[in-house]
Order: sequence, then structure tokens, then C-alpha cells
Amino acid sequence: MALENLLASHNPVYNPDDLKRYREDWSGICGGLPTAVVRPSSIEEIATIAAACHRLGVRITVQGGLTGLAGGAVPDDGDVVLSLERLNRIQEIDTLGGTVVAEAGVVLEKLCEAVEALDWYFPLDCGARGSCQIGGNVATNAGGNRVLRYGTMRDLVLGLEVVLPDGTVLSMLNRVIKDNTGLDLKHLFIGSEGTLGIVSRVVLKLFPKPQRRHAALCAFDSFAQMTSLLKSARAALPTLSAFEVMWLDYLEAASRAVNRVLPFDGQHPLYALLEIESFEAEDDSPLESFLYRMLECGLTTDVILPQSEQQAASLWQLRDAIGEILPRLHPFVAFDVGVPLSAMEAFVDEVATRLRNTYPDAEHLFFGHLGDGNLHLATGPYSDNDIEAVETLVYSAVSARGGSISAEHGIGRVKKPFLGYSRSDAQLAVMRTVKEAIDAKGVLNVGRILD
Repeated sequence: MALENLLASHNPVYNPDDLKRYREDWSGICGGLPTAVVRPSSIEEIATIAAACHRLGVRITVQGGLTGLAGGAVPDDGDVVLSLERLNRIQEIDTLGGTVVAEAGVVLEKLCEAVEALDWYFPLDCGARGSCQIGGNVATNAGGNRVLRYGTMRDLVLGLEVVLPDGTVLSMLNRVIKDNTGLDLKHLFIGSEGTLGIVSRVVLKLFPKPQRRHAALCAFDSFAQMTSLLKSARAALPTLSAFEVMWLDYLEAASRAVNRVLPFDGQHPLYALLEIESFEAEDDSPLESFLYRMLECGLTTDVILPQSEQQAASLWQLRDAIGEILPRLHPFVAFDVGVPLSAMEAFVDEVATRLRNTYPDAEHLFFGHLGDGNLHLATGPYSDNDIEAVETLVYSAVSARGGSISAEHGIGRVKKPFLGYSRSDAQLAVMRTVKEAIDAKGVLNVGRILD
């Protein structure tokens, strides 16, 4: 009754049928039934709700767009779900300094459209762009397709406003790049998956809006050929924004899934989708002349150069077809790992061979963001009894090469049992110390990342 009294002024949702839609995110995990869902529309409301739950020792699960793939937004029985869906205002766009102040519940695609209407550009891009929210992008340090040029969310955030577990508002809405005034506390919260504080407002860095994009699909006969072209592209194409790699098995599955003709008739083992940005309304693409040189010197075997934006979009549809592929692999395991580029070929060869030998009836599809070492693997179908063994096989190979078990999706609940493959006992101890110092009562996003 005490909790109901404290939440009464915030229009809480208690109806079990209404609560059900807050039980799961895109990870597919179905969580517990929350005690209540609150949807604050102001920073002050968030602080009041957090303070009330803190006093009573009631756990809070923070939710954004529910597009996470690691189960980070899935509640336990009895949690209060704090949904940021109503905190969805873009408060200011500075067209002189190139910054935007947005509340945490603003959908990524809406923010991008708003700044582009004023001839600016926010470069974060991912498949969930139409549903994911800015606060969740910060909490998971989102990456996406253009990390090669612009970096992850950590590189795009200038300032934050965060509500601590006890309701304290920590205002760090910095708008300048240089600020050497001690510890940059915002980095504690970027990538912490809501375990240390609730992101309420964000100051983001904007960039001049590209006028055009040019894309090309390249075919390769070896991994060494492809990495040599990547190095040359970085040197010759200063506006290179994407270098997306697809192994043949993935490209075949993508072509079937979206009902498109397989490029190059599938005659090559590796493919890369390149994109550059142009700031001229009309220009001759430097990408085309660069790739002709690469063909001549043998750093690519064949090239498709789209003649229209529609043709370029069809190439990107192949790269982004994983959403159409996965239902066919169910029950599947989807990996999002970071592997040093120098170790990636050996990693793929080892993992692919072991998976094919052990699970010959499953498909094993590799693709990813080669320029930043972020590799994706979708594999399935499996029986439920095999999934843990598949995860152990892949993560042990990642660990052996000094990689990361999560490059951009976070740890959440799904990858928590495997965190030791990427973090030492000493690192985990420091992470626990920070959590206990900021959330001594253990009420905020409990059970994510750490037990």
C-alpha cells in the first residue's frame, strides 16, 4: 500500500493485461510480471519515483524502446518498470554550434529527421532506428553501421543528465568538446546498461549533413585481399563511412530472404559493402575511380557500382536482411563479438569449422562491420540443450584472441554468464565496487551485467 500511495500521482499501470507488453524486449526473453509500470513525462517525475522506490527498497527496471538483444530491459517479478516513452521531446537544436539536447525517450529516427531538416546530421544508425530510443542508445553505447567514421555513442555524447538510484539528479549537460575539470562522470553511465543511473537528457554532437552517399559491393577471393583494400580505402577515401563484410553463406541466405538475385552469382567467398559520404550536391564519385584502381592492382576481384539510390538501397537491404533470416534459423544463437582484425580470419575459420563438424544440420552465417572489428554470427537451428555449448565454443575462441564477447549489444542478462571470457576477476571486482558505491541498496536494473 505504501508503494501505491507514493506512485499514485504518476498514473501507474496495474492491470495485468496492460503489464504484459512490458515483460520482454527483442531478446525474446519473457521476464516476470512487474508490480506496476510508470511512464514519467518529466525529469522531476523520474527523480520522485526513483527516490520513492529507493526508500522502500523496491527494484526498478528501466525501459526505452525495448529493442535490446541482451535482455537488459526484461523485468523480474515485482519490479516497478520505469518506461521513458513519454520523455520524448527534442528540447534544442543549436544550428551554430552543432549540438542537440534531447530527452531520453526520443526515438533515434525522429531525432535524425529533426536535425537533418535543419541541414545537420546525427550519424548513429542501426536496424532498430525506428523504435530504439536515445537513452537506450547511451545506456548500451550503441554502435551501428558508421562507427568506422564517427565512432560509437560514447564518441557522440557531449553531456548527460542522469537520475541516480536515490533520486539525486546529476546534471552534466556539457556542450563543449574540451572540459578538463576532473573526472568525466558521463562515461560511468554510457554503456552501463542502466545499472548506475537513469539517463534522462542527452547533449549530442552533430555533423554537417552529407548531400549524397555512394556505395559499392566488392567481391574478394581471400581475406587478405579484402583487408588490403580496407587499408587502401582508409587512406584514399577520407569520407569512408562503412565497410560491411559478408561471407558467402550469409549473402546467399540474405538473397533468399529478401527475394533478390545473388550478386556475382555467388562465385566468391567474401564480399564488402563500401559507402562514402559526399558534401557536394553533384560530384563525380571518388569511390568509382578508387575501385577501378583496386581492380587493376588486384585488391578486389569484381565490383558492383549502383547507378541509382534505389540500386544502392537494394545492396544495403542484403546487408540488413538479418531480421528476415533469423526466423528461419529459430531456435538460433546470435553473436555480436569484437575480434582484432589481425585475428579475424583465423577466428572465423576455427569457429566455422568447429560448428560445422559438431552441428552439421545448422547454418552458420558470418557478417559484420569489418572496419571496427565487430563481427556478427547467426547460427541455428538448435535444440535448447545445445545452446550453452554453442555459446561456450564461440566465446572461448573470442577470449583466446583477446576479443570482446559483446561489441555493441551489451551484456544484459543473456551474456552475463560469459562475462568472464572478456573481463578479469580484478576488473569484475572494480565494476562491483562502483555498482555498490552508487546503488548501495541494489534497486536499479538489478541482475544485468553483474549478479
